[in-house]
Amino acid sequence: MDLPRSPALNHDAAVSPPLQPDSDRVIETDIPSRLDALPWSGFHTRVVLALGITWILDGLEVTLAGSLSGALKESPTLRFSNFDVGLANSAYIAGAVIGAIGFGWLTDRIGRKKLFFITLAVYLTATAATAFSWNLASYALFRFITGAGIGGEYTAINSTIQELVPARYRGWTDLVINGSFWIGAAMGAVAAIVLLDPAVIDPELGWRLAYFSGACLGIVVFVMRFWIPESPRWLMIHGRPDEAHAIVADIERSAIGAAQDKPQQPWPKIRLRMRSHTPLREVAHTLLKLYRTRSLVGLSLMTAQAFFYNAIFFTFALVLTDFFGIASNNVGWYILPFAAGNFLGPLLLGRLFDTLGRRVMIAFTYGTSGVLLALSGYLFSIGVLSAQTQTIAWMVIFFFASPAASAAYLTVSETFPLEVRALAIALFYAIGTGVGGVAGPMLFGALIDTGSRDSVFAGYLLGSVLMIAAAIIGWRYGIAAERRPLESVARPLAFLE
Repeated sequence: MDLPRSPALNHDAAVSPPLQPDSDRVIETDIPSRLDALPWSGFHTRVVLALGITWILDGLEVTLAGSLSGALKESPTLRFSNFDVGLANSAYIAGAVIGAIGFGWLTDRIGRKKLFFITLAVYLTATAATAFSWNLASYALFRFITGAGIGGEYTAINSTIQELVPARYRGWTDLVINGSFWIGAAMGAVAAIVLLDPAVIDPELGWRLAYFSGACLGIVVFVMRFWIPESPRWLMIHGRPDEAHAIVADIERSAIGAAQDKPQQPWPKIRLRMRSHTPLREVAHTLLKLYRTRSLVGLSLMTAQAFFYNAIFFTFALVLTDFFGIASNNVGWYILPFAAGNFLGPLLLGRLFDTLGRRVMIAFTYGTSGVLLALSGYLFSIGVLSAQTQTIAWMVIFFFASPAASAAYLTVSETFPLEVRALAIALFYAIGTGVGGVAGPMLFGALIDTGSRDSVFAGYLLGSVLMIAAAIIGWRYGIAAERRPLESVARPLAFLE
C-alpha cells in the first residue's frame, strides 16, 4: 500500500525488528506507517464503539440537564429559577473545563488508557450523587464534578482516535464518534419523556432516577474500555517501544490475520529521541510560538462552537416552555428530531472532510450554521415560528453545526505534535468552552428571563457572528490535514533528522 511521503519519515531505512533504546534513548520505528497502512477492520469498529459510547454518555448527561429543567423548576425541594438552571448548567461546563486541563496534562504524562478508567470513575460517582441533590449548591457541585469527568474524557478520546485510526479514515471517524453524542441525547429525551410523565412516576422522583440511568450506562462503558489498547504512538515516545510493537502486531493480526512487520518493501521509518514527559515550558513554546497560527485556528473554532452549542442547547427546554407553552414533560419529543439532525450531519457530511478537505468543509459548515441561526432567530423574534417549526429550524441548523463542532476537536487533535496533543485539546477546549460555554447558558438564561423575544434574538445573533468569524479563520488559516499521516501534519517534538 502506498503511503503519503513526508519529510518526517525516512523512506529508505532498512527493515529491522523492534529496537531497544540505546544509551541515547533513540529509536527508529515504523509504527506510524504500519498503523496508517491498515484496512478498516473489526478492531477499528470496536474502537469506534468503545469511544463513541462515551459521547453517548455526554449526550445523555447534557440532554437530561436540558430536559429536566422544567422538573427542577417545579420540584418542591429545589424550586429552581431560569437563572438557577443556567447557573447549574454553567457549573457542569466549568467542571468540564477544569477536568479537561487537569486530566489532559495527565493524559500526556501517564497515557491514554489509564485516564479512561480514572475519568470514568469520576463520572460514575458524581452522576449518581446528583440524584441525591437537596438544593442548588449540592446540585451544582455534583454537576461540576460530573463535568470534570466528561471533560477529561474529551482529551484522551480525541487523542486516541487520531493515534489508532488510519489517516484516510481519520476525519469521518472522528466526526462520527463525536456525533454519537446525539444518540445519547435521544436516549436522554426518551428517558425524560417516561420519567417526567406524572401518570408513570412522581416527577420529583423521576428526575432523580434519570441521573441513575447515566450511571448505569457508565458501567457498560467501563467494560468496553478493555477493548482499547494503549496508544502505540504514545508508547514509542515514552520509552516503551517493545510494548508499542507488540500492540501494533496484535492490531495487525486482528485486522489482516498476520503481523506486517516484514513487508516486501520497507515501511517508512521515523527516528525519535524517547522522553518520559514534555516540560510545560516546551508545551508553551509549541503552542504559542512554533504553532501560533494553528493555535489561533483551534481557539477560534472551539470558542465559536462552544457558545453556539451550549448557549442554545442548555436553554432548549426553556425556550419551548416559556415562549411556546410546551409542558416540561413533553420537551423530550422535541429533542428527538433535533438529536436526529445533529447525528445525521456528521454521519452524512463526515466523508467530505476526508475528500473535499478540512478547510473547505470547516468553512462551509461553520458559515452555513451561522447564517441559518441568524435567519431563524429573526423569524423567532417576529413570532412567526411555532414550537414545531422552531424545532425543524434547529434540526436543519444543527445538521451543519454538529459536524462543524466535531471538526473543532478534529482540527486541534491532528494539527499539534503527539507529545502535546492531549494537553492542546484540553487547553483549547478549556479556553473556548470557558469563554463560550460557561457564559452562554447563563447569558441565555438571563435573556429568556426577560420574556423578550428580541433579547433572545440578540443572543442568537452573537452566536451567529462567532460561527461566521470562525468559518473565515478556518478557511484562511486552516491546515489541509486530510489523508495525511499525523507525523507529517505535525512532526513529533522528539523527531530526529
